[in-house]
Amino acid sequence: MKIDAIWNELENDHSLPAGLLLRRYAPTVLPDIYVAMRQPEKSRCIALRLHSEDIVNLSGYDHLKDVRLEIIPDERNNAQKYLLILLSSRQHQDVFAILCEDLILGISTIIQKDIIVKELLNRLEKWKSLFDKAAAEGLTPEEQRGLFGELYFLRKWIMHSSDIQRCVFSWPEMELRDFQYSDWAVEVKTTYGNNHQRIHVSSERQLDPTTLKNLFLYHLSLEVQNENGETLNQIIHSIFELLGDDLIVQARFKSRLLQGGYFTHHKALYDSRGYHIRQGTFYNVRGDFPRLEEKDLRAGVGEVKYSIILSNFTGYIVSESSVFENISNYA
Repeated sequence: MKIDAIWNELENDHSLPAGLLLRRYAPTVLPDIYVAMRQPEKSRCIALRLHSEDIVNLSGYDHLKDVRLEIIPDERNNAQKYLLILLSSRQHQDVFAILCEDLILGISTIIQKDIIVKELLNRLEKWKSLFDKAAAEGLTPEEQRGLFGELYFLRKWIMHSSDIQRCVFSWPEMELRDFQYSDWAVEVKTTYGNNHQRIHVSSERQLDPTTLKNLFLYHLSLEVQNENGETLNQIIHSIFELLGDDLIVQARFKSRLLQGGYFTHHKALYDSRGYHIRQGTFYNVRGDFPRLEEKDLRAGVGEVKYSIILSNFTGYIVSESSVFENISNYA
């Protein structure tokens, strides 16, 4: 059952006029963490059960936007207490739901209490700026094109693979390259308009294969049209259809969309802009493929940005089937 459905059930449960109503998210989650509703305020939250003597320092989490952390005693057992993560404003219920699913599933296999708390708070730290992003006015056109390109590759990867979980988890958060798993990586670049063969590289390490066995560049040349083509909303819906009922995979995908700046309350902003694929090309980044690497730079030089005109380097083109066969061979 999805977390929103559990909260909706708890809101309609009138058995406890005051206190915490608790429900398990899924039987596969090992720690004592619950989807919860604080009555009578009907505050949505998750609750981690701790021993009363456990010490948790929340001093660095008192300025979170729309989220509040509290520790309260367990009214049924004096030897225990709860760490609550509460939504303090209903404006971003959708974001909070994805946050809580990510937090629960992130600790789902841990049984040591000290490690559980540390991991929970570390994951929460990554979400600190998320509610500020949610209050923004949506993705810029460039960000929309970039996200569409990554999703287009992800969908292809899922359709070529028998391991959907690996596909989604190879789309990491806050990493140097767009897709990475084991010893391979894929960097996705989208272009449009007259300079559709010129790509921009954001750092000296992005196309540096030094620590990898294989690094591929996937270049998508897009045609952008209003009221025509596949929209950002449509490609996201099509991927959800492919993911099935796996809660872990769904939660990870939703979490990654949020980290990329895609929020459901912005969906109407993306309904009209459609994308057509003019050309999709894979390149094997090896040998003399044009790029800067960290070892090429003089001491003190960093944060280098540069561009490449890909039409001059057709000798590095590889087939789509060979790329997916190659990256599927890694455990």
